[in-house]
Amino acid sequence: MPAIADRLKHVSISASAAMTQRARDLAAQGIGVISLSAGEPDFPTPAHATEAAHAAALAGDTKYPSMDGTPALKAAISRKFKRDNNLDYDASQIVVCGGGKQVIFNAILATCNPGDEVVIPTPSWISYADIVRFAGAVPVPVACPQQTGFKIRPEDLEAAITPRTKWLFLNFPNNPTGAACSREEMKAIAEVMLRHPDVWIMTDDIYEHLIYDGFEFCTIAEVEPRLYDRVLTMNGASKAYAMTGWRLGFCGGPKDLIKAISNVNGQNGGGTATVVQAAAVAVLDGPQDLLKERAAIYKQRRDFVLGKLAEIDGIRCHKPEGAFYIFPNIAGLLGRTSKGGRKIETDTDFVMALVEEHHVATVQGAAYGMSPFFRISYATSMEKLDEACARLSQFCADLR
Repeated sequence: MPAIADRLKHVSISASAAMTQRARDLAAQGIGVISLSAGEPDFPTPAHATEAAHAAALAGDTKYPSMDGTPALKAAISRKFKRDNNLDYDASQIVVCGGGKQVIFNAILATCNPGDEVVIPTPSWISYADIVRFAGAVPVPVACPQQTGFKIRPEDLEAAITPRTKWLFLNFPNNPTGAACSREEMKAIAEVMLRHPDVWIMTDDIYEHLIYDGFEFCTIAEVEPRLYDRVLTMNGASKAYAMTGWRLGFCGGPKDLIKAISNVNGQNGGGTATVVQAAAVAVLDGPQDLLKERAAIYKQRRDFVLGKLAEIDGIRCHKPEGAFYIFPNIAGLLGRTSKGGRKIETDTDFVMALVEEHHVATVQGAAYGMSPFFRISYATSMEKLDEACARLSQFCADLR
């Protein structure tokens, strides 16, 4: 049998996807599992997006798409960047891909050579490091501890940059912690990066509209215009508009970088589905009221879950400023044994025992590069959150 490529030896299966699949497997067995593992909105896609896709299909807009995005969508993205971020990107500075993940994948493959380094504030989304490894580059995690609000300290960032550094990744609001960066904190990061003119900056703004308590979102190219020519500003339709299954991501950046990303895009995808692009035009140019309405619902859910977690001995939580995740610290629960006889030595032990014994699916912090934590996604109904928190509380109470 032919051998599998070496490049896959250090690329792992997503832990969140694996746990979500475990929840589905249990459900298929008739077990009433509650999944808090998927980073997926439970809201429906806005009706006007679906209608736009349907209209495009009926109108015959079903041929090969433009490789880097339709003119209509690129114009809508340009308007979005100006409206939401005060950033000017023309059509030649924008590329559309099959999801935000593909934007990141294409950008790294377009720029990284074997041995190049990519600085990743950690905890971080699972796929960042794997995409970097796939390209033959080296992920350089920089710990962002709970006591700093899970945000990178300028001195730690400075220490992580070497002559081989090609990229810095930024993701605020953050997956898995929900942490967001204030303008002052982002300015401090920018000051470091101004001293390193050979390093690109990728900012994953996919949770931009999910912010709470009056927090104001900012992105680094807006905060420090002198970095504009080195920043790739990435976003998409998945989280804000509940369009995860549509697979639509986009980015704005310097023309030469965008051209290189588009080249890779043409080889691994060939363009994004025409009807999906029509739907994206509709949501980006359409009414934006639903963003605040849904954010208000997420905030209610966040506060509910935080309140329930505060009642559990052994768990400590940072109050997230955005996204739809909570990243509880379970150091106070390690070394115990579950009612089912499982020894809880790590956060992986914790989440596996929780799903097997009380049928609540979450994701271990180790998957995101920081232990002992676990990630809860509250992108589900209050009814399910209430039951899941009750099960979690009972599980923890039974630990001995």
